[in-house]
Amino acid sequence: MMHRQACLFILTLVLLTACSSSPPIGRGGFAEHHLESGYPVEADQPLTPAHGLRFDFSLLSQQLDILIQEGAELCFPATVVQAKTRLKRIAREIAGGLIYDAANDIIIQRRLISRLERQLDYVNEHEICSLPRSLPLAHPGKLGEKLDHLLNHDNQFATGSFALNPKYMAQLAEAAVLLKQSPEYHLLITGHADDRGNQDYNLKLSDNRAKQVARYLHIFGISRKRIHLSAVGEDNPLFTGNEAQVRLVNRRVSIELIENPERQKSRGEQDAL
Repeated sequence: MMHRQACLFILTLVLLTACSSSPPIGRGGFAEHHLESGYPVEADQPLTPAHGLRFDFSLLSQQLDILIQEGAELCFPATVVQAKTRLKRIAREIAGGLIYDAANDIIIQRRLISRLERQLDYVNEHEICSLPRSLPLAHPGKLGEKLDHLLNHDNQFATGSFALNPKYMAQLAEAAVLLKQSPEYHLLITGHADDRGNQDYNLKLSDNRAKQVARYLHIFGISRKRIHLSAVGEDNPLFTGNEAQVRLVNRRVSIELIENPERQKSRGEQDAL
C-alpha cells in the first residue's frame, strides 16, 4: 500500500510538470509518449476544461497500470477489462470534444479504480488470491468479458428487495455454465443498495442481495467454496443522483472473478518444469 501511494505521488508530480511545460517536438514531450492524452499547454495559453480532463485521464491510466502490476488483472480480470474499455472511451470523448461525457465517465472510472484497489487489498489480506510475482499475469480475454457482462447485468433487483429479477437469474444460470467449465475462478460478490432507506437498512439489504445471488449460483452448480461475500450498503454507488434510472442501476451486486490460488500454484509448478 505504501509503495502504491509513493508511486502515485511521483506520478502526480510528473503529470503536473508535464502540464506546465512543453518540450520541443522530438525531445520526449509528454504528449509524444501518450498520444491519446496530449494537448500540451503553451506558455501563453489558458488552461481549458480539456486539459484538466487530460490530466485526470492520465492519472487514472497510471493508477490502473500500478494496480495491474500488483496483480489486479490476475485476481479481477473482468474488472480490468471494464476499466481498460472505459479508458479508451474517455480518450475518444476528449478527442471528440465531448467534455461532459468524458467528465461523467472519469467520475465512474475513478470509483471503479477505487473499488478495484480496495478489493485487491481485501484479497491480499485474506489470501484469497495468491499473487506469484515471478509469473506473467494472465490476460482475461473473451471469457472475462463474457462473464463480466453476464454477472454484472443491469436491472437486478426491485426497490427494497433482494429477490432476483427473472432476467438476471437467467444471466446467472448462463454464467454458471461457463464457470463450471472454468474452475480456476473464484467469485467475490459485493452487495449494493440505492440511497433510499437508512444506512443500517441498506447495509443489511445489500448483504442479503449478495447472499441471494450466491444461493442461486450454488443452485446452478457453483461450489460455495468458490464464492466470497461482501456488502457495502449505499456506499460506492455506480452513479450518483436520485433519478429512478440511477437508483435502478445502483440496486445491484458487483461480481469479480478471482484466480484460484491452487490453480496458480499448479500453473507455477508446471512452468518451473
